[in-house]
Amino acid sequence: MKQFRSNVIRAGLGALYFTGAHHLLRPILSGVGAIFMLHHVRPAREPEFQPNRHLEVVPTFLRATLSHLRSRGIDIISIDELHLRMVERNFSRRFACFTLDDGYRDNRDFALPVMREFDAPLTVYVASDFAEGTGRLWWIALERVIAKADMIDAKIGGVATRLDASTPAAKQGAFDRLHHWLRTLPGEHDLRREVAALCARHGVDETTIGRDLCMSWDELKAFADDPLVSIGAHSVTHCNLARQSEEIASQEMAIGRARIEDALQRPVLHLAYPYGDRHAAGPREFALARAAGFKTAVTTRPGMLFAENADHLTALPRVSLNGNFQDTRILPVLTSGAATAMWNGFRRVDAA
Repeated sequence: MKQFRSNVIRAGLGALYFTGAHHLLRPILSGVGAIFMLHHVRPAREPEFQPNRHLEVVPTFLRATLSHLRSRGIDIISIDELHLRMVERNFSRRFACFTLDDGYRDNRDFALPVMREFDAPLTVYVASDFAEGTGRLWWIALERVIAKADMIDAKIGGVATRLDASTPAAKQGAFDRLHHWLRTLPGEHDLRREVAALCARHGVDETTIGRDLCMSWDELKAFADDPLVSIGAHSVTHCNLARQSEEIASQEMAIGRARIEDALQRPVLHLAYPYGDRHAAGPREFALARAAGFKTAVTTRPGMLFAENADHLTALPRVSLNGNFQDTRILPVLTSGAATAMWNGFRRVDAA
């Protein structure tokens, strides 16, 4: 299913590019700016089985994106400046903001040097358990389990199920099915229990993944001292906030923020919802973020920014720089707003 969706997106992007439709649609759909969403920025990896490939781009693609924005006269601004322009309705120049989720070490090692070339700010949203070294990056643990196995046994929906993982294609199918199942489990503890069982059964140490990939507090302190860097909150555990009680969801926001502020000795005014789609962040979460005093909060809902988004600053859309579509030809399509408009049903504001 995921591969089918990727193929559909690729075909849509190609159609917009080759027909030139994005040029015609730009004045209508490009809005006043965009928030770009990334996770990993690092050199390409070799394995054929990379189910989380969509979460990473290579430094050259980031550089090409920044160069494209500069060539179009688009201001690349910080999240604080974005907030100010939205509040003041200052839309005399189009703008772009770069955000990276989770707090990966490659953000420092590969993303920041590229951003420095363009004197371009970036915001990194940190899940505090990841910085503590205690967090569980379960989607990466799942990838490592399947990469090692030829067969996966799991009880999906209460039914004992055996999944083939003997080829890269079979591994991708197994990952897609398990990922979907895990995302639909009723509670965060259920997800953690099932992933822990898979890891134990296949000899994957999930406790080391966060420490291997994410910046520690000490590393974040040095990273945050760079004038181009802003640090935002991304909850404590990177849980699906919409599946938590209101009390727990509020605590995830507040405690995650307080830990960062205590460690870095600076205010944290911006939030990214973990997962951030309709199933993880909705009107209740938007209201909780607003009540907690966050100036902005970003989702993973696709979309450009329009003047109307100023009334919904804790429900901001983003434009994904997706690792599956690292083709510089699509950059004019992305900045035209045509692709995200088609994906979100041509809604200018999606805050419901």
